[in-house]
Amino acid sequence: MKRQIIYLNLFVILLLCSCSKSEADNNDWQMIWNDEFETDGAPDETKWSFSGRRSPDWACYCTDQLENAEVFNGVLHLRGTVNENPGDTAQFQTGCIQTKGKFDFKYGKLEVRAKLSKGQGSWPAIWMMPAEGVYGGWPKSGEIDVMEHLNFDPYFYQTIHSSHVDELKQKDNPIYFAKASFKEGEFNVFGLEWYPDRLDFLINGKKTFTYPKLEGQDSVQWPFDQNFYIILNQALGGNWPGPVNAEDLPVEMQVDWVRVYQRNKD
Repeated sequence: MKRQIIYLNLFVILLLCSCSKSEADNNDWQMIWNDEFETDGAPDETKWSFSGRRSPDWACYCTDQLENAEVFNGVLHLRGTVNENPGDTAQFQTGCIQTKGKFDFKYGKLEVRAKLSKGQGSWPAIWMMPAEGVYGGWPKSGEIDVMEHLNFDPYFYQTIHSSHVDELKQKDNPIYFAKASFKEGEFNVFGLEWYPDRLDFLINGKKTFTYPKLEGQDSVQWPFDQNFYIILNQALGGNWPGPVNAEDLPVEMQVDWVRVYQRNKD
């Protein structure tokens, strides 16, 4: 009996140590910006704006219609739909929002809790672009893709873009992307920890991929020393996902929350 009590006490001590470590880890980060999507209707205009329709594949069907970017029951719904608006000649409409001009940051942690649906031509994404583009136009000032999902794939992509990758074609030095599995049909936390010397990509708190700054390299390989803003979108079609099957629509990315943290100073 005495031995059982000793074992029980040891278990309690280990449990308390484990809890303390978890709390200490949480205390390493301080939230500096978030959206919990608690107010029904259009996305909060103090935090988000519509990306606008443009020529790139991801943006060619963007719209500001409420049907395609709507908050209800505590969740943001970004949808890809068949366009039934007779005044708009685009075949489809997609939800695309961004924090450009409203919030951007350098270094820290981004977490987005989101659920993805599937369909041929579906291309939801969580990503970041430079606020000022201090090194020039794309890809010179960089791009960070925290999550991109295609069609019916059981995995998603985590990717960076830069002159080093896209112009000099240095795609293996270091590796510039990874594929990671996720809980299909459920909410997942897609994350990025951004440091002065590396980008750590995560899914549900687990690190899956690191892109490092190479020693002696400049902005050609590492343009990630400037502020970036956040983009959330549910794209349709384009060269990468391929043609859209209208019978699979609507598709949507549901977003429970978006949170940005920075490390507490010692």
